Amino acid sequence: MSEAPEPRPNLPEYSVSEISAALKRTVEDSFSFVRVRGEVSGVKIHSSGHTYFDLKDDKACLNAVVWRMTARTLRVKPQAGLEVICTGRISTYPVGSRYQIIVDAVELAGLGALMAMLEARRLKLAKEGLFDATHKKRLPFLPETIGVITSPTGAVIRDIMHRLEARFPRRVILWPVTVQGERAAAEISAAIRGFNALTPEGACRRPDLLIVARGGGSIEDLMPFNEEAVVRAVFESEIPVISGVGHETDTTLIDFAADVRAPTPSAAAEIAVPVRAELVAQVQDLDRRSIRAQLNAARRRRQTLAQLVRLLPREEQIFSTLRQRLDQAAANLAVSLSENVNRHRRRFLGSAARISPQPIRQHVAVCRERTNTNVRRLGRALGAKLTGLGQALGSLERVLESVSYRAVLERGFVLVRDEEGRVRREAAAIKAGEHLVLSFSDGNADVTAGKISVQPKRKPRPVSGSQGSLFELLLGPPAPAAPEKSVK
Repeated sequence: MSEAPEPRPNLPEYSVSEISAALKRTVEDSFSFVRVRGEVSGVKIHSSGHTYFDLKDDKACLNAVVWRMTARTLRVKPQAGLEVICTGRISTYPVGSRYQIIVDAVELAGLGALMAMLEARRLKLAKEGLFDATHKKRLPFLPETIGVITSPTGAVIRDIMHRLEARFPRRVILWPVTVQGERAAAEISAAIRGFNALTPEGACRRPDLLIVARGGGSIEDLMPFNEEAVVRAVFESEIPVISGVGHETDTTLIDFAADVRAPTPSAAAEIAVPVRAELVAQVQDLDRRSIRAQLNAARRRRQTLAQLVRLLPREEQIFSTLRQRLDQAAANLAVSLSENVNRHRRRFLGSAARISPQPIRQHVAVCRERTNTNVRRLGRALGAKLTGLGQALGSLERVLESVSYRAVLERGFVLVRDEEGRVRREAAAIKAGEHLVLSFSDGNADVTAGKISVQPKRKPRPVSGSQGSLFELLLGPPAPAAPEKSVK
């Protein structure tokens, strides 16, 4: 007998993937839109740009995912320890068999959490030195151009213009921005950097002062002015910045980074410029005080001068003694001059009596005789010297004539030179067709060499005392005879 088959259960069978897919559909359909409150922990930003973290309370924990495109638009970034409310949908992750929330928006769970976040951000920026007083810039006393960053449709810009008009009218450039909402922080940062990018010489002149302003509101409304990007833009601004955000009791992070904080937008306008009427009154008061000071100074100088004049002695007291001395000197002057003239006349007459002309004549005669004698001696010596020199010169002339080659030329010899004046002593050194200069006793002749025939040299017979030896002495030994040489 065969065994009976085991009865099959009536329950259907599912694969793991089928169960996971069914659970995913069920969860997503049941929780397609939820708001979950919890504390953020374990924040991780993946290289892809997606953000992963956990939402927990005292009893449970829920995984959360923020996709990359959504993370860029979040107003509140997930931070560990922050209590938030996440809006999104519940889904599952089949690989890990866990459920999670796909986050579309993040908001703070309450005012306490928001204040804690702002305090943490303030401490972080303060640690970086963005709020240090050493970085504060001095405001210009009277700016020519003021840049205002605020909403163009609110009452803030009208209050600022009204206060400037009442105090001291200035040129105002408005950079319209959104002062509330998701785009506000980016627009305000761009406006601050845009004003700083202008040039002083451009068509739109760079402002001398910036006012960042908006009216009062809740702390959530003022959140754009607490954003880190706006605070850094205010800190990096080369143009001095006045922060006029909210009412007197409102405080934002840009108030710490700005160069001056104003309690209200209208107060920012009052800080930006002085009161023109007060300046005019102050100048007039200074002018009056200056005139009074000059008059008082002149009066004091006159009083001092009058007191000094009274202390001075009179004219008669100063010059009486000098006048007496002058009169006495004038009376003694004529007598002194007469005595001085008589004294010099007596000295002159005594000297003239001791001088006689005879010794002078004798001395002059002796000098004249000595001069004539020296002149005669010098003439004889000079004549003898000139005679000796003339004789020596004649001897040199005779010697020169005796050794001159011109005397040799007069006996029929010829001096041969090339165009450059070099003496040609041998026929072998002359080339056919070469231009030569022949020097005779009565002049020179330019010739051209024809056919050159050179014969072996013969030892010449010594002839002592002949003219030939004198020619050799002057020009060197003559070249051997060349009977076939022809000169054109």
